[in-house]
Amino acid sequence: MTIKEAQDTVDHWIKTVGVRYFSELTNMTILTEEVGELARIMARTYGDQSFKKSDLGKDLGDEMADVLWVLICLANQTGTDLTEALQKNIEKKTVRDADRHINNEKLK
Repeated sequence: MTIKEAQDTVDHWIKTVGVRYFSELTNMTILTEEVGELARIMARTYGDQSFKKSDLGKDLGDEMADVLWVLICLANQTGTDLTEALQKNIEKKTVRDADRHINNEKLK
């Protein structure tokens, strides 16, 4: 699935199953909540925290997909073409960081 197809699929789902988009502010808040849930699983899986019973069975990929879903909703609501935005962002980083990381002693 391309990013464009994902944006179209989410838009179709929202308009047919979800009835309508939540407001942009609500979705921004939901995005923050979803990132927090992802962070919780990351901290327990790769960090020093131990799992609580309520965390067991949580799927890392599903948590990432929740973040992506809400981000796509926000992109759709604000008329942002994520394919174009990502391409521009990669170009920006490539120019800006052309020598930055290769010369970083911490990464060697």
